[in-house]
Amino acid sequence: MSKVLCAACHHEIDDAARLCPYCGADPHTGQKVIDTQAILQEVFHPRRVTATEGVMEFARQRQGVVIALAVVLLVALLASFHQFVIRRNATAVSDSPAVPLTDVADLGNQSDETQRLPMPELQFQYDGNAKTMRTYIVEPGAVAPQQAQQTTTSQ
Repeated sequence: MSKVLCAACHHEIDDAARLCPYCGADPHTGQKVIDTQAILQEVFHPRRVTATEGVMEFARQRQGVVIALAVVLLVALLASFHQFVIRRNATAVSDSPAVPLTDVADLGNQSDETQRLPMPELQFQYDGNAKTMRTYIVEPGAVAPQQAQQTTTSQ
């Protein structure tokens, strides 16, 4: 990749450049190009985008604004739903009688829920050797506990 000096501003730029990125002039002649947009469109062909792609590109470029608008819209939606529920509850009347608070919160009359359930009988399969269920898996290097000494007193 060779470099060339711009004839107008004397910056070192790429030899294949048709415009100087510093001054916008033709690097070989030094002439200022009036319509740089036409040259840019000639080199970089614009892509045709659909309306949906345009909206998505707009949103992608301005993510912060889009997120802020979405949050504001969500808060407004929740506030309007809250107002709807408050107004409906202010005018709606139930025909059913009120439930006493003692029926809901009093635990004194709910004795069957506070009792312990008995442990069910568990049937283990020993495969003929009851010792297999009584062995313990211990960590390497663990020390077995001391056996308790039974003392008898003579009378």
